[in-house]
Amino acid sequence: MIREHEALVVGAGGAGLWAALELAKAGIDSAVLTKLYPTRSHTGAAQGGVCAALGNQEEDHWEWHMFDTIKGGDYLVDQDAAEVLAREAIETVIELEHMGLPFNRTPDGKIDQRKFGGHTRNYGEGPVMRACFAADRTGHMILQTLYQQCVKHGVKFYDEYHVVDLVTEGGELGDGGRCAGVVAYRIADGELVTIKSKAVLLATGGFGRMFRVTSNAWSLTGDGVSLAYRHGVPMQDMEFYQFHPTGIVGIGILLSEAARGEGAYLLDNDGFRFMERYAPKLMELAPRDMVSRAIVQEIRAGRGINGKDYVYLDVRHLGRKKIDEKLPDITDFVRVYQGIEPYTDPIPIQPTAHYAMGGIPTNLNSQVTRDKKSTVVPGLYAAGEAACVSVHGANRLGTNSLVDLLVFGRRAGMQMAKDVRGVDMPEVGETAADAVRADLEALRTRPKGERKEAIRKELADVMMDDAGVYRTAEGLERARAKVAELRDRYQNVSVDDKGTTFNTDLLEAREVGYLLDCAQTMVAACINRTESRGAHSREDFPERDDVNFLTHSLATKGADGSVELDYKPVTITKFQPKPRVY
Repeated sequence: MIREHEALVVGAGGAGLWAALELAKAGIDSAVLTKLYPTRSHTGAAQGGVCAALGNQEEDHWEWHMFDTIKGGDYLVDQDAAEVLAREAIETVIELEHMGLPFNRTPDGKIDQRKFGGHTRNYGEGPVMRACFAADRTGHMILQTLYQQCVKHGVKFYDEYHVVDLVTEGGELGDGGRCAGVVAYRIADGELVTIKSKAVLLATGGFGRMFRVTSNAWSLTGDGVSLAYRHGVPMQDMEFYQFHPTGIVGIGILLSEAARGEGAYLLDNDGFRFMERYAPKLMELAPRDMVSRAIVQEIRAGRGINGKDYVYLDVRHLGRKKIDEKLPDITDFVRVYQGIEPYTDPIPIQPTAHYAMGGIPTNLNSQVTRDKKSTVVPGLYAAGEAACVSVHGANRLGTNSLVDLLVFGRRAGMQMAKDVRGVDMPEVGETAADAVRADLEALRTRPKGERKEAIRKELADVMMDDAGVYRTAEGLERARAKVAELRDRYQNVSVDDKGTTFNTDLLEAREVGYLLDCAQTMVAACINRTESRGAHSREDFPERDDVNFLTHSLATKGADGSVELDYKPVTITKFQPKPRVY
């Protein structure tokens, strides 16, 4: 079965929905494919806010936001991208407000703003109120607002269509080929549907499920990143993975930075606000990588609560009124999952795998690039967490993920609408789905083999233990060997469900393969980067090395399945690298 649309969007989070909205408004025949119902997309889990230098509460400027983004990313941020982000954040947030997003309000009716980690006034003097928010469910409100707008504008959705391959024309994407569409697995009945298209946007989110403790939903398995990689597109900056400081102990569900933005404390076993030891100026509002490392160091020093592997997040002094108005969701999470009353008790927290700074390399218009010269891959686009613009560099600031997916999802839709008008529909044959059909059938019908659950658990354990907040050569080599072993075992994986109706068993097995691709490239890039920068913290190489590593890594799949690494320079326009202190 071959269908066609001028443009396709894969993924229905914030980036995908805004791109689809721009395509619809431009009158382009387009559609969104999503393996979930759209409003279950992971953008809905974002809590604290979306930053824009509106200056509604105090003086603020987009140049300050740009600087904070660059410094927060430990100077691995492409500065032209940071300028686009900071400038367009303002108009994007205002446009969202006009769409109907119910932001919290100041007494005079403007969008309310609060402090957030790493966001400062006057190039680092002190915290600034920049995060625009809807209580602590900002991502949820963005997702609902954009979905409503897409419905209003008649966007076509293929709900529960799991994209399992990209279609190419004229060779592989890494060799100059064009992206010509996708192959999707219709979850309801197992039918493979080929859809040809002039433009395909990958907005499939991250891959946090490669870690044992993560804030990511079960569905975040790196699908788009892996599919592009398998067709010759490199993965960029995969060694940089952010651990959010405040996850629920053991299960990793996020407790938003909004709590600290509203004034919550982090306490050690002695009740001391330990961030004074690490970031005396910004304290709890230091960037996430620094706070996560501080928590790990406190635990290692024996100052975890009762000697255990967590510390406390304390909101008690904020008072019931502020907690109920500004932090209703996360305090409910605490009651439900921890059985704790945050009005009266401190909350046990520990770092949780949260966000991929790396992913599919793109230019400022969300067009995918395939080499260190930034050569564009015709017909392929990426936005959101799946993409690497690079606007986050080595560490993302809080709220910049929502800004990223809005600004660059919007740009993607505009660029796709412009590009499809100048090209012909690609030629796609009836055999386009044959290769992935053979893979899926082998997986579904294999009578006996490895358990996907065991592979996924062992992967999550080794990545958490050896490629987590702190890394060493010894641990990373152990991770490389384990991932290689798991990749070999994955070739013989089998599933229990042999049917075709809602076979999530089969699709989850497919997802494990995507996670293994992401893990393999991450570990290879980590081993090769013998410095510490942002979220990549090597205990055996504790210093930043701008001479050798002020560069983006590019991990390409070799002919034998190995990872081949190359590097390209960081774009520096206004701010020269300096020591990163807060």
